[in-house]
Amino acid sequence: MRYPTSIEAIRCRHVAGRLCTVLAVVVQCGLATGLRVQAADKIEPADRAWFEENYTKFEYRIPMRDGVHLFTTVYAPKDASTNYPIWLTRTPYGIGPYGEDAYSDPPRDLHFYARDKFIFAQQDVRGRKGSEGEFVHVRPILEGKSGKKEVDESSDAWDTIDWLVKHVPNNNGRVGLSGISYPGFYAACGAIDSHPALKAVSPQAPVTDWFMGDDFHHNGALYLPHAFGFLSWFEQKLDKPTRDEPKRFDYETPDGYAFYLKLGPLGNADSRYFKGKIDYWNVMMEHGTYDAFWQARNLRPHLKNIHAAMLTVGGWYDAEDLFGALQVYRNTEERNPGIFNALVMGPWSHGQWHGDDGQRLGHLGFHSKTAEYFRQQIELPFFDHFLKGSTNFDLPEASIFETGSCEWRRFSAWPPTNSVSKTLYLGPAGGLSFDHPSGGEESFDEYVSDPAKPVPFIPNVAVTMTREHMVDDQRFAASRPDVLVYQTEPLDHDVTVAGPLKATLQVSTTGTDSDWVVKLIDVYPGDYPNPEPNPDGVQMGGYQQLVRGEAMRGKFRNSYEQPEAFDPGKVTQVKWVLPDICHSFRSGHRIMVQVQSSWFPLVDRNPQTLCDIYHAKAEDFKRATQRVYRSAAAASALEVRVLADQEQ
Repeated sequence: MRYPTSIEAIRCRHVAGRLCTVLAVVVQCGLATGLRVQAADKIEPADRAWFEENYTKFEYRIPMRDGVHLFTTVYAPKDASTNYPIWLTRTPYGIGPYGEDAYSDPPRDLHFYARDKFIFAQQDVRGRKGSEGEFVHVRPILEGKSGKKEVDESSDAWDTIDWLVKHVPNNNGRVGLSGISYPGFYAACGAIDSHPALKAVSPQAPVTDWFMGDDFHHNGALYLPHAFGFLSWFEQKLDKPTRDEPKRFDYETPDGYAFYLKLGPLGNADSRYFKGKIDYWNVMMEHGTYDAFWQARNLRPHLKNIHAAMLTVGGWYDAEDLFGALQVYRNTEERNPGIFNALVMGPWSHGQWHGDDGQRLGHLGFHSKTAEYFRQQIELPFFDHFLKGSTNFDLPEASIFETGSCEWRRFSAWPPTNSVSKTLYLGPAGGLSFDHPSGGEESFDEYVSDPAKPVPFIPNVAVTMTREHMVDDQRFAASRPDVLVYQTEPLDHDVTVAGPLKATLQVSTTGTDSDWVVKLIDVYPGDYPNPEPNPDGVQMGGYQQLVRGEAMRGKFRNSYEQPEAFDPGKVTQVKWVLPDICHSFRSGHRIMVQVQSSWFPLVDRNPQTLCDIYHAKAEDFKRATQRVYRSAAAASALEVRVLADQEQ
């Protein structure tokens, strides 16, 4: 919810007939009048020398209600002629360097906004680095807390804010709270049961639910390289936490596909590499369903009693916490009527909006400095308005970058109210259309899924979950016999899809469990020009750009708490929701859907035998013949939301 605003598209098209699409870098795509960044508005980042000259550093150990002290650094402007708002970040990653005389290059908010003058406060969360207490991953929110012993991240934020406004000189009594990724989780927690001084909160790529869609699991399927890589680093026990830095795991190879295939069943990770030292990996291995452990760590139902203004930020190509951004916005909207609640979605990988200028990702170029635009025209005005009273403020409910056409759009609601539901049906001979199929019961396509030879998730060699895989060319996958491919004829008009995607597959398998992966793809025309210069030698003609892909662990099709076996050979419906998109499939392009049963090693291998996969044995992994049906009675499809002004 926000101040009333009409739906407004901010177009960035130039001459008639020009395709404003990704990677045609010979053509530039600017911002429309009204959102153009003027030279005078440009943020000048602060370097270390300027920051040290203009800010004084203080260190505090702030007491919580249960007696635990949290280590907090405050950077205050040396100019004490006026009062400043406090901008707080809470993090598990450390706020070093430690020591009041130790400065470093200003990170993130301090780097970009120090010249705008805030009192910047940074805090090690409970049990991390310089703070006392026990660290708990995504600590559950406690409802109806009473007494000094009941603490969570909401109460820790409340106590911190209360102390800061009472003890830090020259503050104006207003506090902002923000963070990206795990710190985004702490920002969202801090908004719950908001402290009266908390006026503005911006959860950015916030962790929200580690089983359903963020980081380590998507629909119950383990995102293997991300979980393995992060936990092997983060969970290390350090002798001197404020001085030691954990070392990254040595894979001894650049080839993650080979490494994880050789790993075999997931139980081998601890016995071969972790040796009982990575606690949370073993905790996770004991919770293979959406049990009470995971449900307690689901932040969504607790996003209520929020009184601060909310600005939730995410990236369309965030491989880690795209789910969290969309879910925090939606649940805040549902549970907190009347507050200012806005959403920003840009064409970014995880945290890219504070990492670079946002001009490109992988092989894709976005024809403008999208991250600079966000910082100058959205984020800083948001905090200036709610913390300083600036009147230069006109944010819509949803500031959305439309990929494919390279344009920012303003909507009064998300998903847009002028979008209509339409269904893309899988058809015969690899066809894809909005027409319901008419085939008989035997209309299906099939492939053999072999856990020993899973479908790769990228066309190149990498050992980690790559950021670029969210936009990678999918031609390598389309050529495999265990990937089904369906596509439309070339489009005769733009089709803009805005909102969540809903997959419905009618399938059968000769196994008793299976994963199902659906990918929505933008296929470029065969004569699409290559970029100039072209150092990577990318061939854009026929490029199959991944727009959205998501896995569904089949045993959870009816319940994430109670997995069910497939009846071998029986037609069974599998439905799930893929994260939102806002993408324009341009005239002359094709819309493609790919279906497969592995996506390795991004998603761990399904043995295709119903079992506890975290404790599976080598003999549980078996080949299976998969069928995807496309008959009139058993239609497989992808439901999308198309902007009504493009429905033809």
